[in-house]
Amino acid sequence: MATRERLPPWHERQRLPNGREVLIRPVRPEDAEPLRAGFALLQPDEVRQRFLYALKELTPEMAERFTRIDPRTEFALVAAEPLPPGEALVGAVARVALDERTNNAEFAILVSRYIANMGLGRYLMTRLVKWARGKKVHRLYGDVFEHNTPMLSLAQSLGFEREFQQDAPGLIRVSLDLRSKTARTAGDDPAAAKSES
Repeated sequence: MATRERLPPWHERQRLPNGREVLIRPVRPEDAEPLRAGFALLQPDEVRQRFLYALKELTPEMAERFTRIDPRTEFALVAAEPLPPGEALVGAVARVALDERTNNAEFAILVSRYIANMGLGRYLMTRLVKWARGKKVHRLYGDVFEHNTPMLSLAQSLGFEREFQQDAPGLIRVSLDLRSKTARTAGDDPAAAKSES
């Protein structure tokens, strides 16, 4: 009888539709250099979708900040090769940061074009929602360019509502009220990996 591999919390192996296997796991400080190396492979539009402005490189300081999080108020997952942190190429990053004053949390997701349209955006979002629910977050939100229809569709499919922002033309804030009884249970559906951001 085959024994199932036991992984630490928030660690999951996923086989993508193209047959490639990735390990979804919390970000580690050792991921800083692979993140910097992978940043060079991103298209300018991919960078703008995530950072909301043009960025030529991920500096060592930025990479350090992304990989050393405060577990009380931040959570970040990566989808990486099933290799040790520091050696594994990182193909996607999902992050959420809690504002303890308001008990609202902001999310951001970046999926490389090499593994886009394979369900990872949806799956990572469900994990962020699950973490936020566990932290009793009131509202989870993120800012999305109005032309980023895949991300807007993904958010809508998970119950997020759109808020047009007059002070930020071209951006749409999507938010999910986690206190609502009618809010979808996206974070509770580990098999929700069919559509992509």
